[in-house]
Amino acid sequence: MLDREGFRPNVGIILLNQRNQVFWGKRIRSHSWQFPQGGIDRGETPEQAMYRELHEEVGLMPEHVCIVARTRDWLRYEVPDRFIRRDARGHYKGQKQIWYLLRLVAQDWNLNLRATSHPEFDAWRWHDYWVPLDVVVEFKRGVYEMALTELSRYLPRNENRNRYLRSGMRHRGTEEMEPRLPRPSHAPIGMELPPGASFDPDPQSEAGAGLE
Repeated sequence: MLDREGFRPNVGIILLNQRNQVFWGKRIRSHSWQFPQGGIDRGETPEQAMYRELHEEVGLMPEHVCIVARTRDWLRYEVPDRFIRRDARGHYKGQKQIWYLLRLVAQDWNLNLRATSHPEFDAWRWHDYWVPLDVVVEFKRGVYEMALTELSRYLPRNENRNRYLRSGMRHRGTEEMEPRLPRPSHAPIGMELPPGASFDPDPQSEAGAGLE
């Protein structure tokens, strides 16, 4: 389902825990990390699509979250031709997205990456709100920046300090940019992982479109 300009309606989800950290998912069989997102089906509202994608990608139900805010307008990004199927080139241009900021009101163990037979992620972690955009596929970075910036007004003021969106803004080592986490593959003490999840304390940046 495309609009007249060739953009497919889509929703993006920024899921917060009680520490205002965000759900950061690793695309299945890749090293590309991103927020949950997915297309809006014909006849769905953006909110209905958001709840459906929330369940399909991370296993949560509406009662597990509350809506904090959403972007006012569509945010668009164009997809380079090399990522578009040949039969779609010429009429498919990219995505237009409504982004939702959600608060998790349930426990971590309610997340389930294998809620369906076609999982999108094979690992996840909680990350500081201002995620480093150099681990996001390049053509999505502008939309991530716009969504994070617009929705950040709904966070406590101290969450707006020391933000970093592009690697060039604060080019520092990983240890300085992120909290120190234990290296073993198992989760740190006190962190509960949902079914189908594994913990990766040091996600690596590799190209991956992660198209929906």
